[in-house]
Amino acid sequence: QVQLVESGGGLVQAGGSLRLSCAASGRTFSRYAMGWFRQAPGKEREFVAAISWSGGSKNYADSVKGRFTISRDNAKNTVYLQMNSLKPEDTAVYYCAAGGTIVTVSNHPGYWGQGTQVTVSS
Repeated sequence: QVQLVESGGGLVQAGGSLRLSCAASGRTFSRYAMGWFRQAPGKEREFVAAISWSGGSKNYADSVKGRFTISRDNAKNTVYLQMNSLKPEDTAVYYCAAGGTIVTVSNHPGYWGQGTQVTVSS
């Protein structure tokens, strides 16, 4: 069992940056692959990025490649999403997720956080 709490969302102008954090409870954090998803108003939740338990493998949605970076600190039970060159279309609620493997967390995560709002103004 793992509980996830996101933070770091907010309002930013287009071209700006934000860093989201996701703090996980439990002593088995390092066994989980972690991911980020987002859901914009009126749209389905979509995959953003994922990272393996070791941090050695990472996946990104095409829409964020080159702008977003996922990372993790297993000593702090935390996963991050650094978002640069933000665009208005990045506006969404961002959710942290956990799963057994990078493939699992990218498609069918077992655990979700409550979400944090990111709003990018033009």
